[in-house]
Amino acid sequence: MDLDTSHVTYPTLQIQTITDRETWNAQLQRLPYAHILQSWEWGAFKHATTGWQPHRWAFERDGDIVAMCSMGERKLGPLSVMYAPKGPAMDYSDTHLVDSVVDALQEKARQHRAIWLKLDPDVAYATGVPDEDDDTDCPTGQALRASLQQRGWCFSDDQVQFRNTITIDLTQPEDDILMAMSGNTRRKVRTADKKDVTVRAASLDDLELLYDLYSRTEDRNEFLVRPRDYYLDLWREFMQNDLAHALIAEYEGEALAHVVLFHFGTTCWYFYGASIDKERNRMPTYALQWEALRWAKQQGYATYDMWGAPNEFNEDDPMWGVYRFKRGFRGTVERRLGAWDYAPFPPLYTLYTEAWPRLRDFLRAVR
Repeated sequence: MDLDTSHVTYPTLQIQTITDRETWNAQLQRLPYAHILQSWEWGAFKHATTGWQPHRWAFERDGDIVAMCSMGERKLGPLSVMYAPKGPAMDYSDTHLVDSVVDALQEKARQHRAIWLKLDPDVAYATGVPDEDDDTDCPTGQALRASLQQRGWCFSDDQVQFRNTITIDLTQPEDDILMAMSGNTRRKVRTADKKDVTVRAASLDDLELLYDLYSRTEDRNEFLVRPRDYYLDLWREFMQNDLAHALIAEYEGEALAHVVLFHFGTTCWYFYGASIDKERNRMPTYALQWEALRWAKQQGYATYDMWGAPNEFNEDDPMWGVYRFKRGFRGTVERRLGAWDYAPFPPLYTLYTEAWPRLRDFLRAVR
């Protein structure tokens, strides 16, 4: 029997600003889709290094916090832009909650005279590789994407974070994780052990070593280079607050590679990795990933997120080489929604996203 729900009313959300680090992190970790980029420390770090002012909003329903959003804001004269990296955190299967939170955030964007509001919910709309046997739709993500489109949100041209990823279920036995790997990857993990590669935890005294390895990897791969102090400050801050853990692979006392893991809630992320060309036949990067998986499992995390997979699953994608390495560990490919933009004042959004880049390029050309 169909029920008439047109007269049903739902509890009104109350929004409060949380100003205490311990309270924010403790409440956030209890919510579904809690992400390290929504943590107190991430908002504080981005404020100190890049000027984004964090607003930390908690949404209460019937006295319980049911959603949270760390929203960064950057002022542009009387206007602003707003961005919630990998947020908000909430139960996205609760469509009434999602609608209420998005309504509230849209109103916040109007109040702050935002040119755009960018949300990047850490929600998968499908798993597996497109058009292959493991390609499966995720109803929650599909519904969320349809809702944003219906509201007039647009898929952002500026995808700040990695959109797709590979995750490994850490609730299964350690032996099952190892045996699920491809034969080639499993062989390389064992090769590292046979060839005397050792892995140790890094301390704050190793920060300069971590950066040295990372900078050499950046030079070789020609990817984004940030100032030295950005990495050192980030790693130090998160390691000191027990939100990051670094591992170094060595052979005969010489550092060959490292990983820097970030962890929060139920998830451990492989955020940073580096290696040098020397002794690559000893497979230090495979030893590191296996030790990272084991460490995350021992700490009680349910998911290991390898942080990054191709946008397009073909060999032309710049992530393809890294993806092949990660895919050997046989996690689940998650195709996530990515970042979506809401424009409270559409003409301003058009000016910002279309006219301003062309003017900027023209000024650079005639300079």
